[in-house]
Amino acid sequence: MNKQKGFAWLKLAGILIAAFLLIQLVPYGRAHTNPPVVNEPQWQDATTKDLVTRACFDCHSNETVWPWYSNIAPASWLIQRDVEEGRQKLNFSEWGGREREVEEIIQVVREGEMPPIQFTLIHAEARLSEAERAQLISGFKASLAAR
Repeated sequence: MNKQKGFAWLKLAGILIAAFLLIQLVPYGRAHTNPPVVNEPQWQDATTKDLVTRACFDCHSNETVWPWYSNIAPASWLIQRDVEEGRQKLNFSEWGGREREVEEIIQVVREGEMPPIQFTLIHAEARLSEAERAQLISGFKASLAAR
């Protein structure tokens, strides 16, 4: 009986390894492009720029840092999707004409929706203290308001 259990576990491990290797053949998740920066907001100060870079730029700019694990499925699929959706919703590298969204940006930061938990779990530098969150909101108000 123990040999059968051992064989079953070995078979299951083989199937999982084979599946993992097969999903690496899926091309989605490897299009790691960073288009040119077209128009970035004039940030209020260096602190605001640093906070936005740490907490927002990987998904909301054309300056994404693609870590090594962004090439390994299924993580690559999740990261690619998050960056595509983030850039589509808000892209600080293509700023302009979106000033009406400033209140929404401030609201999601204030409520702790951004940066999202799945990002901050892996990127500790993106976790914002309450003081940093308040500074970022103040910086957004000063930097992103229609001029």
